[in-house]
Amino acid sequence: MIDEPPPQAALVAVAARYGVPPHEVAQVPGGVANHSFRLGPHLFLRVPRRGEEFLADLRKEAMVIPLARQAGVRTPAIVDFDESRTLVDSPYMVLERVPAPDLAQLDLRGDARAKALRELGRELALLHRIRRDSAGVPDGLPEDDLGDPFGEVDRMARDGYLDRGTADWLTDWFGRLGRRFPTEPEKVLLHGDVAPQNMLVDPADGTLRGVVDWGDACWAEPGMEFAKLSLFDVVTVLEGYREQSASWTDDGLEARILWYHLSWGLASAVRGRPQPDARHWTAPPVSRLLNVLRFFAASPPPRWAALS
Repeated sequence: MIDEPPPQAALVAVAARYGVPPHEVAQVPGGVANHSFRLGPHLFLRVPRRGEEFLADLRKEAMVIPLARQAGVRTPAIVDFDESRTLVDSPYMVLERVPAPDLAQLDLRGDARAKALRELGRELALLHRIRRDSAGVPDGLPEDDLGDPFGEVDRMARDGYLDRGTADWLTDWFGRLGRRFPTEPEKVLLHGDVAPQNMLVDPADGTLRGVVDWGDACWAEPGMEFAKLSLFDVVTVLEGYREQSASWTDDGLEARILWYHLSWGLASAVRGRPQPDARHWTAPPVSRLLNVLRFFAASPPPRWAALS
């Protein structure tokens, strides 16, 4: 793997393979796992940064993106996944380029934002129809689970982050949430990093153009999918989700989602470090917990209010 972007000569060679002239190669700043480049108006190049985990994520994307597209999910198609290292000293992926900004770049509000979020919900419902026994599903995708918030709360109390009364209250809350869903819920295919920066949106009307960055895809129960969205946005996403997935008619899904927001928020508050340059809203260590506080202080819908 390589830490620095590929040499210009290598980028020019890759572009030439796909009929793109050198002056139409442009690096896209940012990105934790990949160096990214626009190849003309229609293609997008991704080269993993140094580290086996980033290469593994790109290989995972090569497996998952075709499955998602087969299920009807709007995500750019893979044009090529080259592991030969003949042009670049690294595997790379070329995708179709969707000429739209991500939601994190936009100050999208009102009906336009709601449209994007509902459409996202419908896309996720299509994705979650994919089970391990679905046709064409490859081996090798990782699995994730609910985790152990009870142990986390107990450690926080022992280490002095919580008083015992607050720890007992949180333990009781997790217990009440857990009773609303089965201990062994069915696992489905998750995108794993559903967040505004991975939603490509038409700024004119909020149409969702694509969901990108599949490197965190895994098998897990559906509630985990919504853990990287603000709870205020989750409410609207679930409207679209339930239009496509009639199986979620009670508040079990909301209980699962709140479980993750609470447990991940507690862990981040203790072990997280400030990331002033990060784009995702959960980067500040206490943001997720404060989002839960704001959400429940703002008179949430009845399904959610019943969980407090």
